[in-house]
Amino acid sequence: MRFILIFLGLAGIIHAEGVDVVVYGGTPAGIAAGVTAAREGATVVVIEPTPWIGGMVTGGLARSDIGKKETIGGFPKEFFTKAAEGLDAKWMWYAEPQANLRASEAMLAEAKVRVVKGQTLKSVRKEAGAILSVTTEDGTEYSAHQFIDASYEGDLMAMSGVGYRVGRESRAEYDEPLAGYHPMPVRPRPNEVMANGKIGPSYIHGTPAKISALDADGRPIPGVRKITAEPGSADGLTQAYNFRVVVTKREDISIPFPKPANYQPERYELLLRLIHAFPKVAFNRLFHLGEIANGKYDLNAQGLFSTDYPGGNTGYPDGKWDERKKIRQDHIDHIQGMLWFLGNDERVPAELREETMEWGLCRDEFTDHGNWPYALYIREGRRMKGAYVMVQADCQRAVRKPDSVGMGSFIIDCHIVQRIVADDGTVADEGSFPDAPSQPYQIPFRSLTPKEDECANLLVPVCFSASHIAYCSMRMEPVYMAMGQASGVAAVMAAKGKVPVQKIDVAALRNRLKEQGAVLELDIPGAIMAEELPGVVMDDAEAEFVGDWTHSGYGAPVNLSSSHDGGLGKGEKSATFRLTVPKAGNHELRFYYSAASNRASNTKVTILRGDRSSTMEVDQRKLAAFASLGTSKFAAGEEVVVTVSNADADGIVSADAVQLLPVK
Repeated sequence: MRFILIFLGLAGIIHAEGVDVVVYGGTPAGIAAGVTAAREGATVVVIEPTPWIGGMVTGGLARSDIGKKETIGGFPKEFFTKAAEGLDAKWMWYAEPQANLRASEAMLAEAKVRVVKGQTLKSVRKEAGAILSVTTEDGTEYSAHQFIDASYEGDLMAMSGVGYRVGRESRAEYDEPLAGYHPMPVRPRPNEVMANGKIGPSYIHGTPAKISALDADGRPIPGVRKITAEPGSADGLTQAYNFRVVVTKREDISIPFPKPANYQPERYELLLRLIHAFPKVAFNRLFHLGEIANGKYDLNAQGLFSTDYPGGNTGYPDGKWDERKKIRQDHIDHIQGMLWFLGNDERVPAELREETMEWGLCRDEFTDHGNWPYALYIREGRRMKGAYVMVQADCQRAVRKPDSVGMGSFIIDCHIVQRIVADDGTVADEGSFPDAPSQPYQIPFRSLTPKEDECANLLVPVCFSASHIAYCSMRMEPVYMAMGQASGVAAVMAAKGKVPVQKIDVAALRNRLKEQGAVLELDIPGAIMAEELPGVVMDDAEAEFVGDWTHSGYGAPVNLSSSHDGGLGKGEKSATFRLTVPKAGNHELRFYYSAASNRASNTKVTILRGDRSSTMEVDQRKLAAFASLGTSKFAAGEEVVVTVSNADADGIVSADAVQLLPVK
């Protein structure tokens, strides 16, 4: 079916030749957009700048971060179901990259979507606020009614004159507590945790011990910078990239890790110092190993020094493709060199060298790329400044949107941005704040659209409109796919309706997405939501934390997530809740926690009212949704401060929410 596009309010009539929809970027979002638009009757071409389609899910990231699976429906659920055909149900979200590739190719073929690979953008032709055509490096011009930028880089968006940002906003810009420059203190880990991935938290964040950042001449060692910046200030930096390396111990398909041609062992001085600080450190404490189907693992970064390459991505988001290729190769050299170093350098303890050599690349994956993953993991690049900017509050409190076209639910998760020299000359990680909880939140259609005066026929389902902090939660492939699906349907609606994308009937779009199985809102039976509780409620998402806390959905927590201390750092961690009394009268103060047999029976909770302070102990092994902290008379406007401490705790300390409930 062909559509003639007329933009009302724009100068003249644009008759587009070629196809109905051009999708730039054969990422999962691009595949979702292309397939969905084609199913709606449009002719579609997907242009992918690399030789491979499928982005991260075919290019290495097989242990998908899904958040709450109840928020995933429509195209992403269809895709993951197809990729996992014939596998045990536990691999539903975790098929091999080659299976993800087969599913991608099959869905594109079934929908008769034309795919062009290995072509970057050369130019964009635009008139009267709308894109007329794009030209690729081989000189081919593609005209269309509607355009979708589903690339990780956002090149079509940028070349179309749409406003965007690279880097971090200040805390003040959107009133985001986590925003801006964020140096982290040491997050101490005992030797037994670093020596065994099955003890303590499943994932190690940040700097686990004090480690010198300087060489013999007082200069920063490789990978560490001296920097002066104010906490919370804005900059142009973003979280580290890496490759998600698919590894195995299966002897029938394992091949040794390669030595890169540009091997530079001096790059691993900080790694060596980390090993010296923890001589028994395990391979799975230097890397996070996420199991996927058929005896394979998705090897990802964790901790201070791993496959993440802080600072290595500088220049990538706005770079030309020649520069990006150099950055990509530098990341390959960094990771291959690290694996080679761990397996072969005699300064590495023999036990760790032997453990490293037990692993290898998979002979049957990425067979046309030296068995190395295709895709550089661009966790964050350009972010559009669109019709609506998603911010931290949209992921934690203001979660409902009338124009929702999909949902997110993953924690607010930022990897290290840079390693810096602390005041005492030791290494500090910067940017990798403790994971912050989100609750399932709706994503508005407005975050996919540019401002209308910038471009009237472009949708952006990957580099969408969000702050750095919101993007840290939204940047997951199932979310990208859901936004791609919404973009595909919306593009066809705009073409059929002969209107700018900003003026389509969003109610009709939502209805169509629901018909396709998309999840636009979430009602979990039995869920305790803060906004539905009486009185004043402060969730842990708004609390002030000291120390390294872990966020979990265990039990039935308020807003589907609570925090706990991991049973570590006794006396070093606290969570503070500040509530203001709205109306004078008697109120009961309640403390919510997630009960379990391994919780502390003596959790200390301190209540501060003006200059009056009292402390009580709460038994968190007791199966109850909350503990009453007492009932008393409060004055209007009075501040009540409740602090939960793990001092002398005999188990794991949980902190979920505090409620001030009026009573008669």
